[in-house]
Amino acid sequence: MSTVKDVISLRFKSRQAEGVLLHGEGQRGDYITLELHRGRLALYLNLDDTRLRFSSGRVAVTLGSLLDDQHWHSVLIERFNKQVNLTVDTHKQHFRTKGEGDSLEVDYELSFGGIPLPGKPGTFLRKNFHGCIENLYYNGINIIDLAKRRKPQIYSVGNVTFSCSHPQLVSTTFLSSSSSFLSLPATPSASGGFAVRFQFRTWNPDGLLLFTQLALEPQRLELQISNSRLRLTHHKSAQQKEEVSTGHRVNDGLWHSVSLSSQGLQVTMTLDNEPSSTIELGDNMEAGDSLYFGGCPSLNILGCENPTLAFQGCMRLISINSQPMDLIRVHQGRLGTYKELQFDTCGIHDRCLPNFCEHGGQCSQSWNTFYCDCSGTGYTGATCHNSIYEASCEAYRLTGSSSGYFSVDPDGSGPLGPTQVYCNMTEDKVWTVVTHNSTDPVRVQGSTLQKPYIMKFNYSASPEQLMALVAGSEQCQQEVMYGCRKSRLFNTRDGTPLSWWVDQGGERRTYWGGFLPGVQQCSCSLEENCMDMNYFCNCDADTDSRANDTGVLSYKEHLPVTEIVIGDTNRTGSEALYRIGPLRCNGDKSVWNAASFYQESSYLHFPTLQAELSTDISFYFKTSIPSGVFLENLGLKHFIRLELSSPSVVTFSFDVGNGPVVLAVKSHVPLNDRQWHYLRAERSVKEASLQVDQLPLRFLEAPSDGHLRLRLNSQLFVGGTAARQRGFLGCIRTLTINSVTFNLEERAKMTPGVSAGCPGHCSGSSRLCHNRGRCIEKNSGYVCDCSQSAYGGPSCKEEVSVSFDRESSVTYTFQEPFSVMQNRSSQASSVYRESSRARENMAFSFMTTQSPAMLLTISTFSQQYIAVILARNGSLQIWYCLHVDRKPDVFSPSPRSLADGRLHRIRIDRQGKDVYLQIDKDMNLKYSLSSDTELISIKSLTLGKVTGVDAVDEEVMRAGSKGFIGCLSSVQFNHMAPLKAVLLNRGSSLVTVRGHLVESNCGTLADSTILHSQSDHSETVGRGKGPLRKVSKSNSAVIGGVVTAVVFITLCVVAVMTRFLYQHRQAQRDASIKEKEHRHNLETAYRREAAYQAEPAYRTELHLHHSSTLRDNREYYI
Repeated sequence: MSTVKDVISLRFKSRQAEGVLLHGEGQRGDYITLELHRGRLALYLNLDDTRLRFSSGRVAVTLGSLLDDQHWHSVLIERFNKQVNLTVDTHKQHFRTKGEGDSLEVDYELSFGGIPLPGKPGTFLRKNFHGCIENLYYNGINIIDLAKRRKPQIYSVGNVTFSCSHPQLVSTTFLSSSSSFLSLPATPSASGGFAVRFQFRTWNPDGLLLFTQLALEPQRLELQISNSRLRLTHHKSAQQKEEVSTGHRVNDGLWHSVSLSSQGLQVTMTLDNEPSSTIELGDNMEAGDSLYFGGCPSLNILGCENPTLAFQGCMRLISINSQPMDLIRVHQGRLGTYKELQFDTCGIHDRCLPNFCEHGGQCSQSWNTFYCDCSGTGYTGATCHNSIYEASCEAYRLTGSSSGYFSVDPDGSGPLGPTQVYCNMTEDKVWTVVTHNSTDPVRVQGSTLQKPYIMKFNYSASPEQLMALVAGSEQCQQEVMYGCRKSRLFNTRDGTPLSWWVDQGGERRTYWGGFLPGVQQCSCSLEENCMDMNYFCNCDADTDSRANDTGVLSYKEHLPVTEIVIGDTNRTGSEALYRIGPLRCNGDKSVWNAASFYQESSYLHFPTLQAELSTDISFYFKTSIPSGVFLENLGLKHFIRLELSSPSVVTFSFDVGNGPVVLAVKSHVPLNDRQWHYLRAERSVKEASLQVDQLPLRFLEAPSDGHLRLRLNSQLFVGGTAARQRGFLGCIRTLTINSVTFNLEERAKMTPGVSAGCPGHCSGSSRLCHNRGRCIEKNSGYVCDCSQSAYGGPSCKEEVSVSFDRESSVTYTFQEPFSVMQNRSSQASSVYRESSRARENMAFSFMTTQSPAMLLTISTFSQQYIAVILARNGSLQIWYCLHVDRKPDVFSPSPRSLADGRLHRIRIDRQGKDVYLQIDKDMNLKYSLSSDTELISIKSLTLGKVTGVDAVDEEVMRAGSKGFIGCLSSVQFNHMAPLKAVLLNRGSSLVTVRGHLVESNCGTLADSTILHSQSDHSETVGRGKGPLRKVSKSNSAVIGGVVTAVVFITLCVVAVMTRFLYQHRQAQRDASIKEKEHRHNLETAYRREAAYQAEPAYRTELHLHHSSTLRDNREYYI
């Protein structure tokens, strides 16, 4: 039987988690198997692929969960050729089969309910199905009807009946992890001792299953789940106990059978089919009057207390001393006692189906909620929604990074993953460089149009990532070089090109670098300097001499080059030498896309927000009004809204059917100060969060059993509301929703009351303030606020460096425990739970030849610490001690010594368990901590020598005692810059300085040394290139003329040098005055910064930039 199309449907119910529902196979290796495995449905399907004939190579498509719940489940399999749809209840999955053929050849037999072993009736290769099947159809044939009518092509094996009289098992659900329990009397045993059996299922890794007080007090017996294993504990006294453990991951949601029995002087525990575990007793054991299942009563009855948590899950088939316990009688109050139980049902839910973890995150769960493990995905957040990488090199520069290799995620939280690129930040423009597999020159010979040379370029990014990167850039280009000798590009009589390249969309392109698309010409034609003006390319002259056509492809919609084809190198002496450079892009189209709103009733509207399960919204705003709605989208009852509710409060509100939820962040300073502020809001099925500027992230956990989907149906309003009230007046830029940047400028051009762009010096694409510096508008210019930066100077670019000796140290003491400085939302819905997430950002540069050495330590009042040290061999070590009772996490990125007298830049970012480390420009690493615990009440940050600390590891203490000899530069911890505080605020009680410190410029010198060495090298290369000429001594007239000229030139040089020295002295005097003024401004600014924690105001380090540019008179609110 061979088919290219199959439709199989059935309904089943079972209380077993394993069993084959359907199987068929053929001689050539085709097979189809549908079976229950661990409560899930698995489909194995192979079409003519002998490699997968054996089970070790078989790959299953699985769907569904908890299908052994004694409820009816429907299954539908639809196949056409290799395309297959598998549907289980409401869940559907599409896949493509393995194998080379399109037909399924099943020429043996189809079996339902098991796989019988040939020649051995009643013997099965795999566990057969135990349960009920109905409505079983195979390609329109009613299999059950044929079996009922005893058709000859149908035969039955074993006990098969045509009625579903399977007895229902009564289960009970323990609802609460703190107060649920079931108390049953211990019926006497005729043989003495006791025996207990039951089945349980749960998702929780901890919980009490059974407690009984033994007849010999104070002995007691506890059976519990601990760390996903089953543990039996015999308490002989308050101090003496004995325990055994068995099992692995018993919290997998499946039913597990457990039995306890005492016989003689032993207690035996058995789990499922695993070997038994025993505990030796000193006396015969007899149970007390009652056995407590699932937990203990709130009153401490006979020593019964929950060791960790009560059990949350389901139990069934409870028997005590071989007598089944009737749970219906318990429910009726005729047997035992209970609290917070649900009878005649198992209320377990698989919260990982469907899987809400995005980007390949691994889902795990407890009874009440689910968790996403984002390790190795490149994403973070409760559902792995947020990319840990920036979207562009331009974004990395805005965070203060320098040139190097970076992972960029061009579509952010979209489906595309991150890719590694090189970010060149040495020029005014930031260039993103993407390499491919053939950037070196390649020589080509022997190709014709019939048999051309073809090279396909494989880039370090996927085609989809390249398209996203190019689309988001302002400009892209790619250099192409074609060297030739008797090898033409386009010169044919009929105009057929002899060589071409293929663009990103697979289209053939016949123009060469430097010319416009659509014309078979090269850059020399445009510049009118081709070697033969009868042709449009140098190589088309077809000469024996070497020539080349080099240019830059800059029409970015066609880039990058994916393939090159060369077809004219087959003649005698003919050859070509080509090179396709890397793709280079600059600019970020989204960063400065802005709109100005200057009427309260004006707004921009866009299509309905697609935000059912998750959405992230981010943008920058500036305004002078006290309140206004940033954006709003409504549904029939649901809504989502972001607004400035007061001058210093931003609120994020929404309703998905659980009632309105309001999440608020309050700033220490007014947000209507006409300066740019950053806002990011996110909502998922797991939580909602809100971030404003550098203020701590606030988020609320969603209810575990609430509504999940946000259903909207109106347009998205930006800058206002549908009611045209409470509109926003000011500027909004870089509006990004679900990683899609909205083109505000284009929509603003056609909307009354809104204009494209945003006036002001700080609204352009030119980067005025660097390294986290904040641009602040002034009437006659702008200033750079460097208070959030570890750098100084007018543009926050000047290194702040200090030299240390062995006894030197700087300690910055936080005025309040640092974790207290968190926003709290008092308006949150009661069904949402507030939490905070551990985050630290550190960056610094250092130069030393000493090892071991202490670079930086952060300590808390609860004896937690972070230490960055150089080990004995000079290698970098990072220590995280987040739990006093556990070993610290230690990361050693590289064995190479950093104590080499060179300047090294270190950046450490922590988000929960994930630690991201960058060393210099060439090393980017990720580590995972053993815990995501946050630093509780940060006490101090110390640079250099540390003494008198006991609760640290010996190696950290050794490095701390050695101190640090060398230079530290531009140290940043979150928003703090301790070196700046030392230099500008030595009298503060927050700063403690020990030993001798000297202000240095090692960071600046290290950078300038590199630049000078490059400059000196180029200068050396340029020397001595001029030709030497011989002078005849016999011509006295010439000599006299030369002497006269020399005297004249000497007098001119003396006059010029005199003038130059005068101007230089005057410039030094002016520079000295300016330096004193700058120093005074810096000190004044840092006095404000030191008072940051005492007064709710931004710290400012201001340098005024004057400008005569007139401001737009229409900018009333910006």
